[in-house]
Amino acid sequence: MELIEARGGGQGRFETGMTGVNLVRSFQTIMPIPNMYRPSLCVVLKGAKEILFGETSLHYTEMECLVVSVEVPAIGRMVGATPEDPYLGITIEFDTAILREVLQQLPTPPMPGVQSSACVFVGKVDEPLAECLVRLVRLMSNVAAVPVLYPTIMRELYYWLLTGPYGGELAKLAVPDTHAERVARAITYVRDNYSQPLRVEQLAEIARMSPSSFHAHFKTMTSMTPVQYQKQLRLLEARRLMLSDAANVSEAAYQVGYESASQFSREYTRSFGVAPKRDVMNFKALLAQAVPR
Repeated sequence: MELIEARGGGQGRFETGMTGVNLVRSFQTIMPIPNMYRPSLCVVLKGAKEILFGETSLHYTEMECLVVSVEVPAIGRMVGATPEDPYLGITIEFDTAILREVLQQLPTPPMPGVQSSACVFVGKVDEPLAECLVRLVRLMSNVAAVPVLYPTIMRELYYWLLTGPYGGELAKLAVPDTHAERVARAITYVRDNYSQPLRVEQLAEIARMSPSSFHAHFKTMTSMTPVQYQKQLRLLEARRLMLSDAANVSEAAYQVGYESASQFSREYTRSFGVAPKRDVMNFKALLAQAVPR
């Protein structure tokens, strides 16, 4: 795409000049990469991708989308990409305020389901949504038009999402006091206090649920227990510290709340499939690779 080439070409994540919207291109099947997924729409334009969150694995391909409704740690990878047939995708972070505005203007708004459901799921990109995405991608090459047209296109995007087959799930993001919103409140607390000891009873109070009900809703939505979720947050932050701040294994372990570097290494290896030091070396080697243009 012209936009990617204008930003130096190659592979990786590319900013578009639109808040929360990024293009992703890969020329190879990339090793699984742990990451924190924010509430967003992730669309495969070309190729295929896999994601693992908790005990759930999802695969999605061209003109399918991944919908994420709460922040969740996950491991993703592109599948089958080559220089001749690269992976290409677009990620759009949800703006809850605008989503809520659009929802309130609908004559027949979708009803969020009463029961909790997985906060990450795969769906099809229908024709109205696809046409909207095409206009969004075309807009990226017209810098002057972005401030004027981008808000309108995003409102249209939310309209098609809310009136489409997954409207009820998206409405959970915007409607207050649903089970999803309550659990998201507790997730925000875990995220902001990931290095501190975790008490499920305290999280249940934040979510205004009984401990047993909170635990059940949390597990249904994230495919993890609160303790497993916190562990993934700690490991992801430690990985960031080692990659971005050049922290060694022990420093990263202690900064994220581990009392034992050896326990940290064991849990890191069990979760990410590779030891911390080797993971950092592999990722730096990937970044240093000469990539096709």
